[in-house]
Amino acid sequence: MSLIIVAILCISYLLLATESLTKVNKSAVAMFAGTIGWVLYICYGTDFVMGQYAREYTEFLNGALPSSALVKQFIAENVFLKHVGQACGIVLFLLATMTIVEILNNNGCFDFVSQLLRTRSAKRILWIIAGVTFIISANLDNLTTTVMMLTIMHKIVPARKQRLIYGSAIVLAANCGGALTVIGDPVGLVLWNAGAVTATSYSMGLLLPCLAAWLLPTWWIGRMLPERVQTEWITMPYRGDDTRLNVWQRLMMLFVGIGGLWFIPTFHNITKLSPFLGACCVLVVLWVVNEIFNRKLMNDDAMIQRPVPRVLQYGVLQMMLFVMGMMLAIGVVDETGALACVRDFIDHNIHNVWIVGLLSGLFSIVIDTFANAFSWFSLFDMTAACEHAVDVDAYEAAFAQNGLLWRVVAYTSAVGGNILAIGSLSGIALVKMERMRISWFFRNVGWKALVGGSLGFLIMLAL
Repeated sequence: MSLIIVAILCISYLLLATESLTKVNKSAVAMFAGTIGWVLYICYGTDFVMGQYAREYTEFLNGALPSSALVKQFIAENVFLKHVGQACGIVLFLLATMTIVEILNNNGCFDFVSQLLRTRSAKRILWIIAGVTFIISANLDNLTTTVMMLTIMHKIVPARKQRLIYGSAIVLAANCGGALTVIGDPVGLVLWNAGAVTATSYSMGLLLPCLAAWLLPTWWIGRMLPERVQTEWITMPYRGDDTRLNVWQRLMMLFVGIGGLWFIPTFHNITKLSPFLGACCVLVVLWVVNEIFNRKLMNDDAMIQRPVPRVLQYGVLQMMLFVMGMMLAIGVVDETGALACVRDFIDHNIHNVWIVGLLSGLFSIVIDTFANAFSWFSLFDMTAACEHAVDVDAYEAAFAQNGLLWRVVAYTSAVGGNILAIGSLSGIALVKMERMRISWFFRNVGWKALVGGSLGFLIMLAL
């Protein structure tokens, strides 16, 4: 049964890598692997429990006679629930940030982006849109940022050929910016939530590599653009029917929403509670500010919300299901003991963090960055990272809290997803929105992203 569960995960990886051909949604694949895996696990629960949790199960029985029902109860309460809790912590964080984006969007807090693009200079538009994307994606998840910026760009640039170039720059900036912080991408969020990294150390260790992986290919992409580009002027939308906030009120809400997210690491350090609760606190404060600023419209029943664009809402919901499904699928494989065998093979035959990082980057080219990174992280005990003592052996020290392994795998997974558009959810969003061919992306952008990512990898190696 262990082989069957592992085979289901491997088939899922194959479907993830070939989504552009099979047209099978990644979220559906992940949820199928996660649910079917646990159903098969609990059907043969006695064998797995006696092999992995013999002592804990004996204590659980407390003198009672073993039975199939008690085995299932033990799995549900002591094995399955911890994986659900870990996955829910990430999904609830994404849900809170998505709601924050919805409130900010309803009040026109992102309208300033359109105003910054009031120019016909192609390169100026490129650097403004890439810079804003990089900054926002470090605070929000990269898929939300990508879809939001692609929507803005689509309204401003009418020429499809130029939209492909700008869209590619947005994907690069979102993936690199998201990789920079623990709240910008589910990969960093998983590490932070498990205690494998701290927010400041993680960001400082990835700052220069992420900047190199973003700046070099973006500058290269800019050479593909003409000096001037045709744009459609965007004026500040009329907000009389859905919000009457003036500029300073919108800036205040933007500060509370985005600035509050930066406070989450401090909240976590003080309370030691899960980061998703900090995101919920930010959401509560922003919600109260929204109620106060829009109280007149609400009292008059005149508040007509502008919902988040359907493509954004649909994409983020899919990402939540994808994250949940992959964490459950990899979790059940771990419980079979299969990952322990792979871990022993790596320890005895590879025994090098940089090789592990290169392998991670290679797989993330075709497999989703989160699925790839979480697979590698699950090979090692993230939750015990803070308990590892820094040993003289550099390989063993890499598994400590803020160890090198976590940063290397997170970085290579992120930049590996930039080489082919199918390697990340952000790239897939671009492919679907602009109907872009993967071959075009690699010829014009992917190999440049590979050079930039390699430069960042060398910087990490030198530091």
